[in-house]
Amino acid sequence: MSTTTVRLDPEEEETLDRLAEIHGGRSGALRAGLRLLATNTARQDALAELLAEWEREDGPVDRAAVDRMIDEYGL
Repeated sequence: MSTTTVRLDPEEEETLDRLAEIHGGRSGALRAGLRLLATNTARQDALAELLAEWEREDGPVDRAAVDRMIDEYGL
């Protein structure tokens, strides 16, 4: 396991301390945040690929349709 140094401003440190209480310490909170960020990035990548495939098959994507999907599916 590696160690990484992170510099935080006072507000970020307060946030980390609050989250640490929930996630079993500062490391646990940072790991949870990293997992959440990775999940969100994967979802965004999947959506981008879906839209690229859509455009390849059906032409340009209707932005209003995408906005409706974002609202409907919580993307």
